[in-house]
Amino acid sequence: MSVHVFGIRHHGPGSAKSLLAHLEHLKPDALLIEGPVEAKPLISFSKDSSMKPPVAILCYVPENPSMAFFYPFAKFSPEYQAILYGLENKISIDFMDLPLANRFALQNKETQVEETSEKQSLTEGETISIDPIYYLAQIAGYEDSELWWEHTFEQRQNHEKCFDAIREAMVSLREHLPKEKNEVEILREASMRNIIRDTEKRDFQKIAVVCGAWHVPGIMEAGGNSSKHDNDLLKKLPKAKVESTWVPWTYQKLTFASGYGAGIVSPGWYDHLWEQRKNPKDTAMIWMAKVASFLRAKNMDTSVAHIIEAVRLSEMLAVLRNIPSPGLQELNEATRSVISLGDDVLLRLIHKELIVSNRMGKVPKKVPKIPLEHDIEKLEKKLKLKREVDAKEHNLDLRNETHLQRSIMLHRLEVLGIRRGTKERIRQKGTAREKWNLQWQPELSIKIIEMGVWGNTLKDASTNYINDTAKSSTSVSHLSELLDTVILASLESTIQNLITTIDHLSSVSGDIQELMNSIPPLAEIVQYNNVNVRKTDTTLIANLVEKLVIRISIGLPNACYSLDEDAAQNMFENIQKVNNSIKLLNKEEFTLSWTDSLLQISKSETINGLIKGFVSRLLSDWKIFQEEAVASQLSLALSVGNESSYSAAWLEGFLRGRGMILIMDDTLWNILDKWIMELPSEMFQELLPLIRRTFSSFEIGERRRIGEKVVGTGLRPVPAGETNGEGNLEIDDTRGSKALPIIAKLLGI
Repeated sequence: MSVHVFGIRHHGPGSAKSLLAHLEHLKPDALLIEGPVEAKPLISFSKDSSMKPPVAILCYVPENPSMAFFYPFAKFSPEYQAILYGLENKISIDFMDLPLANRFALQNKETQVEETSEKQSLTEGETISIDPIYYLAQIAGYEDSELWWEHTFEQRQNHEKCFDAIREAMVSLREHLPKEKNEVEILREASMRNIIRDTEKRDFQKIAVVCGAWHVPGIMEAGGNSSKHDNDLLKKLPKAKVESTWVPWTYQKLTFASGYGAGIVSPGWYDHLWEQRKNPKDTAMIWMAKVASFLRAKNMDTSVAHIIEAVRLSEMLAVLRNIPSPGLQELNEATRSVISLGDDVLLRLIHKELIVSNRMGKVPKKVPKIPLEHDIEKLEKKLKLKREVDAKEHNLDLRNETHLQRSIMLHRLEVLGIRRGTKERIRQKGTAREKWNLQWQPELSIKIIEMGVWGNTLKDASTNYINDTAKSSTSVSHLSELLDTVILASLESTIQNLITTIDHLSSVSGDIQELMNSIPPLAEIVQYNNVNVRKTDTTLIANLVEKLVIRISIGLPNACYSLDEDAAQNMFENIQKVNNSIKLLNKEEFTLSWTDSLLQISKSETINGLIKGFVSRLLSDWKIFQEEAVASQLSLALSVGNESSYSAAWLEGFLRGRGMILIMDDTLWNILDKWIMELPSEMFQELLPLIRRTFSSFEIGERRRIGEKVVGTGLRPVPAGETNGEGNLEIDDTRGSKALPIIAKLLGI
């Protein structure tokens, strides 16, 4: 009986190639592979012809699906190739690690648990704070540990003794590097040792153990850890119920950039190395042919001569660097020099499409799934919505039944927080079109499992979730937004429930601003809901909006009293939203109720200047205040009897975003001009930020025209000392030019 430990690099094609060569030579009768022990029943699915890596084993706690681990595999992952080898040769296969039943339970106890990662260097409870391979790379003269590993092991042609060298290097590193304790890693390697011992008792003759290189010294018996020692560590550990399944994965999610601890830099390149493992001499040429094919598909001319020269350059670089064959670094440098002529834009495209790749895997239909996942997959197939790793734009015409059903499905997924993508806002209101950018993320598998508790079909789950949310929510505005989503998701049975809940909450709510926030989504539903498309009766919602408008109109004047600056800014925005909604609804009874409320505010003496100014402008827009009344209001607000800060705030409320009124109305212009001219210098400097904020809200063209109007007002050059006929001196160019910098600062130009 013998145990042979092979320390591999997760997702390393060279490690996979060397491992298969050693397994062929050893011909073991048992395989132990680092992985989740609970997932052993899933191993047999790997031989299914419909299994297309990259894939991942997903293990989760059914009562809390957000507590989950992914174990990804590419076709070039040594562990995955070991599984295929064992299945093909009918060898006993088991995963080995600390059971996730224990790890999840420990995590519930707030024990720090981290994903397996060679970058984290885990062993026997001891971790180091830096990548251990980096030390080996430094000794060899490399700054990049990934590059050193690739040159030393991934491109290695001679497989003999490579695992002995890895083991020796790891033993030395673990002896000499600084260490710190990690409870979970102590337990992990103790569990691995116990599983090896249990396998030995099953009377196998040759046991092959495949694990991350860093773990090799920790699971060897030479480590001095007895069976009793390990059993004492592992006994009485808490347990949690765990379930597992296969899910599709992506090459992008295998990268370091995705946040995956055991990630790699270039999964697309590693895929190429694996495909070329039997013909390594053609690796560079075929890679450059892929580059050329990709660039030609992008309508970028790439000749055969370019490819030949790039391959030759990469081979020369490999010789100069004393490596067996060109690697990705050499090929990238050759591509940059020969094909892109130093331009990194092409290289970034190649990195995304070829070096990383957009490949997404597939799993067999027989893989265990929850009912909700089955229903979603059935709908996706029916509606031809593929799960794609790259973002893809979908323009939906809701008058088309298939497109309408796609929209309904996507909105129901949104209800459950399963976001397949983003919906772009279309400028034209009430349109029967939607634009979605869809992109599948593997993590959505967890969200689907998590939402499975709400129902076995997408419609049932989204309906039950909305009903539960309506029970627990106390926010009228949140429920109003939710109602819009429910209508888009065609969840008719929940509409009445939501309307009733909103009506009840609004009737007892004293928060006028909360009610104001609820109006815009409801108004859009009433005005833009296309009855022919969604087939939704909005009569009840229209009645609800009427009640809300009345409540807001009655309560708004009191809600505007004694507001500080921040509260006034919030109220300004909410008044603007409601005013726009009233215009949108275009109902006389709404308009009368609303403008009566604004009139009450305009007459009050204890209202913040920002609100008073804005209300005056709105009343002007509604034609309640005529030009004379507006001029009177402005003159009164800017009179010397008011504090300058109040006048500036009133001016901001009146003018914000409406510079054209100053350009067209000379009466208002002259009132404002007189007020500014009469401000004491110190007060002008104090108010300048407030006034400038007002003018900065104008369009660029409006500010330019205001500046031109300032320049053209009374600046007729006259001889010094002459009068304008009324005994007053005219402003000359010299004096006027001194004022222009201040005016420019005021306008923000």
